[in-house]
This record gives sequence, C-alpha cells and structure tokens, in this order.
Amino acid sequence: MRVKELMSTTVTCVRPETSIEQVAKQMKQENIGSIPVCNDRGEALGIITDRDIVVRSVSTGDSPKAAKDIMTKNLVSADPNMDTHEAALLMAKYQIRRLPVLENNKIVGILAMADVARKSIYVDEAGDALSAISKQSTMN
Repeated sequence: MRVKELMSTTVTCVRPETSIEQVAKQMKQENIGSIPVCNDRGEALGIITDRDIVVRSVSTGDSPKAAKDIMTKNLVSADPNMDTHEAALLMAKYQIRRLPVLENNKIVGILAMADVARKSIYVDEAGDALSAISKQSTMN
C-alpha cells in the first residue's frame, strides 16, 4: 500500500513569521498536533509540533515569537508513492509520529502513525514503530 492511500490530504500550513500563539490557536482549532511551515509558494520549510511549542518556547523563558524560531528545519518527509512500510520505518528511525508528504517540495499530505495503525494489515508495524518512537531520544 502506498502512502497516498492512507495520508490525510487536508493540510494547512503557517508562514515562518506566524506567531507561536497563532500556531497554537490554529492547532487547537483544527485539532492537530503538528503544522508545516511553508513559504509563499507552498514549499515546506519545516514543521512545528505541539511538543515544540512547549519545549522550545514555553519552557525556555526566552519566548521566541515566530514559527521560524522553533520549527524543525531538517524535515523528514515521505513521497506519496512511497510504500507505507518504508514510511513507518522512517517514523521509527526518526522517532516521529507525523510524517509530511511532499511532492516537488510542496506539502500534499500528512501521514500520521494513527493512519498507519487504522489499517489492520499494518497494526503490528504501527506498534513496532510506536515502540521505537516512544524510546527516549538521544537528540537534543
């Protein structure tokens, strides 16, 4: 099965200068845990998770002001035609629960661990990937 068959295609982006407060409000309004950061052409520049807001903004006391200040810039992504198994392996390797799907560097979807787990043929894979994701990270 291909990523494009499981991914969510309703994806909104924020711009690099969007305030962190606005990013958080948009996440709450859309009931999502991550949001891509894109330029005017819709090209992916990074991603912000709800955890990024807490760890890189709220807890620092520095109060970064914009999305670009706390986004993850080294974006791990999938291709829409990538095999779902490969995507699950990427999630496990990089300890991420949501994988942006890019085509020509533009966001066309998001594949979440929950999307993988919902397909009965991937339940074991999702469990294995989630187990790897949940291990304590050695990255700072």
